[in-house]
Formats: sequence, C-alpha cells, structure tokens
Amino acid sequence: MRNKHLWTGAGAFMGMLILILDGRTALEGARQGIELCLKTVIPSLFPFFLLSILLTSSFMGSPLPILRPLGWLCGIPKGAESLLVSGFLGGYPVGAQSVATAYRAGQLRKQEAERLLAFCNNAGPAFLFGMIAPLFPRQWMAWALWGIHIAGAIFAALLIPGGATGAATFVKAKQMPLSTALNASLRIMAAVCGWVVLFRVLITFLSRWILWLLPTAAQVAVTGLLELSNGCCDLLRISDISLRFLVCAGILAFGGLCVTMQTVSVTAGLSLRHYFPGKLLQTAFSLLLAGAVIAGVWLPCCAVLLLTAFLLGKRRKNSSIQAAVGV
Repeated sequence: MRNKHLWTGAGAFMGMLILILDGRTALEGARQGIELCLKTVIPSLFPFFLLSILLTSSFMGSPLPILRPLGWLCGIPKGAESLLVSGFLGGYPVGAQSVATAYRAGQLRKQEAERLLAFCNNAGPAFLFGMIAPLFPRQWMAWALWGIHIAGAIFAALLIPGGATGAATFVKAKQMPLSTALNASLRIMAAVCGWVVLFRVLITFLSRWILWLLPTAAQVAVTGLLELSNGCCDLLRISDISLRFLVCAGILAFGGLCVTMQTVSVTAGLSLRHYFPGKLLQTAFSLLLAGAVIAGVWLPCCAVLLLTAFLLGKRRKNSSIQAAVGV
C-alpha cells in the first residue's frame, strides 16, 4: 500500500512539473475539453441520460420473461435479466454500477457479478444516437453500430467461463421521481465532463509529442482507446466512411481507459478479472462484424454467428447440468 502511495505521489509530481514547464499546452487541452463538453457532449448526451435513467429504473427488479432466453444464452441467473436492460441501455458505467449494486444487496454471488461485468457494461443509445449518429452520412449506420455493439457483448458472454449457479431474487424497485433522475443525470454528466477535460489535456500533450507521427486513423483510434468521447468526436478526421465505421465499432466496444477507471470507481469489492478479457473479445467480434457490414457479407456472417451462438449456448447448458450432478 505504501509503494502504491509513493507511485501515486510521484506521478502527481511529474504531472505538476509538466504543467509548469508546458502550461500553454495544458491550457489549450483544457480549453478544447471544455468546448467539447459545452458544444457537443452535454447537448447530445444529457437528455438521453435523463431518459435512460427513467427507463432502466422502470424495469429494474421486474420479471422480464421476454429476456429469459437471452439471459439463459449469456449464463445470467434466472431473475436477474433486468441487468441486461441497464447493461445495454444505461450506457457506461451504468451497467457496471447496476451489477455492483445487485452484488452488494446480496442478489448476486461474487463470481456471478464479476462475470456479468464482462458484458453488462456497454455504450447506450444515449451515446450512440446522441453523439455517434451525426458523424455518419446515413442513419442506418448508427443502428448497425448499436447492433454490432450488442452482438459483440453477447458473444463475449458466450465465451467468458462460468455461468449461473442459481436463481437470483430481485426486489422490484420503486419508480424513480423525475427530480431524482434529473439529479442523477447531472452527477453522471459532471463526471463524464470531468474525465473528458482531463483526458483531453493528456491527449493534447500526446498529440504534440507522439501522436503526430501516426496516420490519422491510428491517432483517432489511440485517442478513443484513451477516452471514448474524445475519440468519437475526432472520427470526422477520418474521411473514408468505411474506415471511420470500423474504427468507431472498435473503440465503442473497448470503451477506453477512461471508462475502465469509471468502472473501477463504481465496482469496489469486485475484481475486473473477467472485464478485460470480455472487452477484448467484444472488440474482436465488433471489428469482425463491422468488417462484414463494410464488405456487404453481413447476412451470411450473421447466420454463421447465430449458429455459433446456438452451439455455445447449448454447450453452456450441458456444462451446467454436468456441474449440477457432480460430473
């Protein structure tokens, strides 16, 4: 613990020294980050955040039979299907926070919660249609990216070891008042903007020192792997629409270092041992599916992937039965 504190202190000291020696770059990065928040991030995300919180709070704890087949396929405990709603609709890091809350309430076992973190923490429609859709000339591309994103998460769930070890008991949550949802949206928005500004400063330094050596698409990809909002706002620098689509699918699936840090902050007590393999698998599947869409072979590709999903789900079910009888 002491060594950790020393490293943190040393890193803070180096950061202060860099700010003193090159304050102009830091100020420019902070200015760009604040401008990005005021002109793009807040107008495009805040209304969606509010509506997403109201929507997910309405379903949390409710029995959702329509999602049971998907829950079985992903190895989610029976009764915990509502976590898929927050995981796919709530956005980063709302899904992770919902899983951690269920674990602390005793509704999930620790190993189940850690496994769910690998695929129940995703970019939501607020981000996809508030920030991503305007970056592409055709509306269907945003829908395709969302479908690719969710499909990648499901395939990651199929390949992450483990599965449901029993039924979960969830208590129906009370309907969240509009004022409470508004306050929650403001807190999330403030945290998102804080991270955007911080990472914009870091990206500005890297752009001046290192990133200018890379091709434009690689620069955008690195930026997105550091902080998702900054990376997505830089997507317009990629003139080739197909390449822009591919890069966007990859950085959306991975989420970025900033999202990982936000996830850590809301999942205290849970390990991320499945989170990183899950995100890497989701990124790989997303790039594969995005490439199939670009190549115009998405239909046969989807058929192959659906067959794979069926076989993996069947194997998971058989493994669960064997484990239950002690085989």
